[in-house]
Amino acid sequence: MKKLVLGALFLSFSLLLFIGFLFAFLSTPSRGNPGAVEFAVDRGESFSSVVDRLERVGVISHERIFTLWARLWALDKKIQWGLYRFVLPLAPIKVLDRMVLGKGHFRRLTIAEGLTLVEIAALVEREGLGSSERFLEEARNPEILARVGLQDVGAEGYLFPDTYHFSLSASERDIIKMIMDYFDERFTPAMEEQARRVGLNRHQVVTLASLIEKESGVDNERSIVSAVFHNRLRDRIPLQSDPTVIYGLKSFNGDLTRKHLRTPTPYNTYVIRGLPPGPISNPGLASLWAALYPADVSYLYFVSKNDGTHFFSETIGEHNQAVNRYQRRRVNGH
Repeated sequence: MKKLVLGALFLSFSLLLFIGFLFAFLSTPSRGNPGAVEFAVDRGESFSSVVDRLERVGVISHERIFTLWARLWALDKKIQWGLYRFVLPLAPIKVLDRMVLGKGHFRRLTIAEGLTLVEIAALVEREGLGSSERFLEEARNPEILARVGLQDVGAEGYLFPDTYHFSLSASERDIIKMIMDYFDERFTPAMEEQARRVGLNRHQVVTLASLIEKESGVDNERSIVSAVFHNRLRDRIPLQSDPTVIYGLKSFNGDLTRKHLRTPTPYNTYVIRGLPPGPISNPGLASLWAALYPADVSYLYFVSKNDGTHFFSETIGEHNQAVNRYQRRRVNGH
């Protein structure tokens, strides 16, 4: 019995020594030529193929030891595809760590609040991440929309503004799926519950938030703009939001006219009562919160003061005075 215990201890000690040797070896930077190596791991590529190529380009020097360590800790199944940039000399264990964690070389995509789907598609192409045409096609893909419950409403409004990082091999489908999934994470069950409290469903909240996003870029005004729209919806007064009119036009040269305000489209809130059928932009979190938590005020009107802020009124008389003061050349007020 004593011999068995001693034998087990010896084996355990030997294993620990062996693991320690492997760790020390792999923690030592390779002796390859200094410099940067860009290395792409293809989606679905086998681990053995990745390791073979790593050795051939000089990122690692001992393929078998690298493979043994990865398989010892079951890391060979966790390699993330993408484009990596290794600055040599670099310890092999750090190479493995980066590929397991997916710390590759990515392109950044920053989506500002209030951009439309078409504008985001153009941004994707401008940043070299794909084709705007294919991006728009994927945005209409029923399979992708159904994943996040948008098959009946479309993608507009649900491309959450934030900064994203994508590998160069990411497809337009990969990009739009990640952005839509992130919206699903940010619109929480608590927000769904608050939507019910104010008498709206999620799509109506996103639609209202998109109007707020387009009407005001001042944080402390968002909830007041929201209140104006909530009050008008309650009293069945047309929202009369210029950005909705512009969104519904096939083309717009920047000059909003009386003819535009009278042109019937599903998005012309001078003509229709209530919310338009869907979002007119992709709102950020601040506008979503404003849509859910309007200020406790009785305002029914607002007009731009031409400095990024607005003047709010409760009566049409006050509003007309504000229009005369701030927007003498304006076609019409809100």
